[in-house]
Amino acid sequence: GETFRKFSAPRHGSLGFLPKKRSRRHRGKVKAFPKDDPKKPVHLTAFLSYKAGMTHVVREVDRPGSKLNKKETVEAVTILETPPMVIVGVVGYIETPKGLRALKTVFAQHLSEECRRRYYKNWYRSKKKAFTKYS
Repeated sequence: GETFRKFSAPRHGSLGFLPKKRSRRHRGKVKAFPKDDPKKPVHLTAFLSYKAGMTHVVREVDRPGSKLNKKETVEAVTILETPPMVIVGVVGYIETPKGLRALKTVFAQHLSEECRRRYYKNWYRSKKKAFTKYS
């Protein structure tokens, strides 16, 4: 049946973690890339990392004019884990009136087995045909 609490109380758990369900992808994705500068050479614009937790550090504050200047304070820091990222291909984009559109995807000539494994739910039962016809 429905039960009502007699007195009001703070809710249990933050609403920032809703909806509580299993994530659709394990690997995160870059939500926003930095603005592209055409004058710079082609380079890696983002790097994936995972928030592993938080801790604190004691550091000396260098803020002239502040009363904390040259004093040691304890500050919270986030620990990010950045596992090695392997580039397996590049995507070329073309400008259209509606914005950018993917023009061509080029994959590497030789993809490692650990990369090809990601394309299968069950690697040892599969025929391992991913990227064999790609040239």
